Amino acid sequence: MRYLLIISLLLSCLVAKTQSLDDYYKIAAENNPGLKSRYKEFEASLQKIPQVKTLPDPTLSVSAFGQMTQTRVGQQMARFSLSQMFPWFGTLKAQGDMMALMAEAKYQEFLDVRNQLYYQVSAAYYPLYELHEWIDIEKENIQILESYKSIANIKFQNGKGTMVDVLRVDLMLKDATTSLNILNQKKKPFETRFNNLLNRNETEPIVISDTLVIPEIVADYRRDSLLVNNPLLTEMDLKIKASEASEKVAIKQGMPMLGVGFEYIIVAPRTDANVPQNGQDAYMPMLTMSLPIFRSKYRAAQREAQLMRESFGLKKQDLENRLTSNYEMTLFELRKQNDLIQLYNDQILESQQSLNLLFTAYGNSGKDFEEVLRMQQQLLQYRKMKAAALTEIHIALTEIDYITAKTY
Repeated sequence: MRYLLIISLLLSCLVAKTQSLDDYYKIAAENNPGLKSRYKEFEASLQKIPQVKTLPDPTLSVSAFGQMTQTRVGQQMARFSLSQMFPWFGTLKAQGDMMALMAEAKYQEFLDVRNQLYYQVSAAYYPLYELHEWIDIEKENIQILESYKSIANIKFQNGKGTMVDVLRVDLMLKDATTSLNILNQKKKPFETRFNNLLNRNETEPIVISDTLVIPEIVADYRRDSLLVNNPLLTEMDLKIKASEASEKVAIKQGMPMLGVGFEYIIVAPRTDANVPQNGQDAYMPMLTMSLPIFRSKYRAAQREAQLMRESFGLKKQDLENRLTSNYEMTLFELRKQNDLIQLYNDQILESQQSLNLLFTAYGNSGKDFEEVLRMQQQLLQYRKMKAAALTEIHIALTEIDYITAKTY
């Protein structure tokens, strides 16, 4: 049993190490309750189709006479009537087409919510990478400062440095230790947010990539997909078609409904006389028709459908404008962060070179230790800013993927 437990733990670790962001997308799509709720809404909308395509229920009426009606062939004992109404030709099909279009619009809404979920997962994943990078940078900074403190102590003991240098490093060490503690405390809310999106235990381990590749930003990245196959735009198109079908339904409902029926009367035979057809039951076929003479409600239903079609058309135009604006703003952010990364790379290289020179000069003279510390902190900040920019660029890429409805 012990060995089985060890093997299972090793396998779970192996699976965890192989998890990627795409794997987390899949887990979120399968488990997120908000997304599952939207899919249930789509399934519920499908159930409306058979409701509107079915004939109205037939009507059966039974009446027994309290005071028997006497006829020539006998007393009427009971009457049975069965009738069925039929909507105007094509009404049921039009209603079914309308609800099918609305159900498909619900599915497109579900697809957009799924794409939003993918973006939210990415927006929670990449800050975790940034946080891990900052923690590693801060740990490295503490190690460097501790080595600086040792060197400053040695310099002071040898008379080549001052106690102020030791105290100055000590202050910076306390700042760095506090920053590291805060960063470690920050992990829990970040991990909780991420695991909640996946609808799993808050303490579930999260595998974060060690490195993020700086992508090549091409001109007009995915612009050709901006207004193509976007679920939100497709949803508006389907709602426009559904409103057209709704207008047809309103026209059909303004036509007469036809009904057929059958009536059967039970007659008791006469005992006081013998007449032809004595006690013979009576039956009678019936034909009925509704008279839709109050036209205002039907005209209002048609006008309502027309106005909704115009509304959906305007919403689609507004959506296209917002998608285009969001694309341009996000593309600008993408290019800005890419430029910043290049800048930070240059600054990190130059700062490291300057730090090496300053540290060498300090080793020889024991002076300008404050400049060494300042350059070390500047290098630290550039490395942190690069990690933040790298995070932002990947979030921006994911946002563009959402705006352009990229499929995974």
